[in-house]
Amino acid sequence: MSEATFMGIPRSKIDWSPRIDYDKCDDECMECVNFCPHDVFAVRENEKPKLIVKNLENCVVFCRACANTCGLDALVFPEKTATTAHIKQIRKAGVSNG
Repeated sequence: MSEATFMGIPRSKIDWSPRIDYDKCDDECMECVNFCPHDVFAVRENEKPKLIVKNLENCVVFCRACANTCGLDALVFPEKTATTAHIKQIRKAGVSNG
């Protein structure tokens, strides 16, 4: 599992994890599952969709390495600038509430 916080923010408050585009994903490929050392993905046998994002909070904030390994361009992440702005907003609110 990755860190419980990122830049002092609880990881659970940060929307950063891959979304699977099932129109592009080949459930047999599994490159992302084999690549990710943080156990973000899971494979469900005999089910559709077979590949799922199981451990969202294990995904390292701003990491997109699994998307780079996907030759089908089937993994999509939130916009980094929007995520950064959200983190700053949470930090600012925490300082003013502290």
